[in-house]
Amino acid sequence: MLAIYVYAVNLLSNHGPWGRARTDERGQASAEYALVLLGAAAIALLIVAWATKTDLIEKLLDTVVKSITGKAK
Repeated sequence: MLAIYVYAVNLLSNHGPWGRARTDERGQASAEYALVLLGAAAIALLIVAWATKTDLIEKLLDTVVKSITGKAK
């Protein structure tokens, strides 16, 4: 019974009078690009939250400033 239901749904949605074959992929690249950007933004937010919680940004800036002032002398 389940096999008949699945067959009927696939028949009606893909090739029947109410549907069409799903070969149109317009907009697919834009959707993938948007998902990649959202993923990158989420990872960046996690890194920023972790770095501010551990004071690594302050230590990094102190090291860079000391390195620059040490070379300037």
